[in-house]
Amino acid sequence: MLPLNYAILELFKDGGAYDTTAVMAVLADTYGSFKAFNSAAVLESLMSAEKNELLTEAHFDLDNTGELHVYYEATDYGKEMIGRYIG
Repeated sequence: MLPLNYAILELFKDGGAYDTTAVMAVLADTYGSFKAFNSAAVLESLMSAEKNELLTEAHFDLDNTGELHVYYEATDYGKEMIGRYIG
């Protein structure tokens, strides 16, 4: 099993865009029991990857409750690094 941050980054290999909610939905079965598996920690991981130029903000969306969702996607550099170091 990959460390959580690696598993989050691995999701972006397919070229898709994910927000915190989507990442958590995909990884819930495997990482749902982890103490660090919460929306704040996942968002921190996404923002850290963005700061390191692995991810970039793809688009924003407001849900029906008015909550902002920021979707991220892998940069070309990010795809290369994820493929090279994570798999």
